[in-house]
Amino acid sequence: MSHVIRLALAMHIPACARALKLPLTLDELAAAGFAPATLPNSRSAAEGTGQVVAITFDDGPHPEGTPQVLEVLAEHGATATFFLVGEQVVKRPELAQRIVQEGHAVALHGYRHIAHPSRSRKQMLEDFDRGTAAIEDATGVTPRLHRPPYGVYSPASLRIARERGLQPLLWASWGRDWRKLATPEDITARVVSHLRAGDVILLHDADFYSAVRSHRRTAAALPMILRMLQSAELATVAYA
Repeated sequence: MSHVIRLALAMHIPACARALKLPLTLDELAAAGFAPATLPNSRSAAEGTGQVVAITFDDGPHPEGTPQVLEVLAEHGATATFFLVGEQVVKRPELAQRIVQEGHAVALHGYRHIAHPSRSRKQMLEDFDRGTAAIEDATGVTPRLHRPPYGVYSPASLRIARERGLQPLLWASWGRDWRKLATPEDITARVVSHLRAGDVILLHDADFYSAVRSHRRTAAALPMILRMLQSAELATVAYA
């Protein structure tokens, strides 16, 4: 069912985000008034041209996928932002802690991965609070960025996010790596085909809510993506 929801919503996310003035890029994030704390080991303007993109991962932490992508990121000296799901964090807090310890940022994807429009305000209040608490307990970090499951807010959940002081962030580029038929080459091509400096890239380091073993194809695509970023003199940055 999650595959169907993703496909049904995919074409509408950019238009809805624009209408709601939700950031899709780092420039739009800055324009929204978000003052990021750039992590110390994020690639900086001193390297290359100083142009950056943000790689983000949704749906983890995952016992196989998260370590795989962390290893690839370390090999390439790249940083990323991980939008964590609270129900997965409480099962493997050590992985959430590892993300932070290795110099990456953590953000909130919710406590459960359920489409917001199907949930009540009461359910969403609990979801935000439990998700935030799970990340804080595991990492000692209070998340400042938020992304809803499937990239879709309800009026109530968007209001709650803002009341909680959370800054929404969607994406400008994605690999559609959650699909059953995606290949590493296809994922890479989708990410880099129209990529520009300042773009936010969406990938997934888990298969809990997508095609089985899809995280393996993401991990295989990630070195190719990072090499292409390097060729284009685009560094990576993670915001906490």
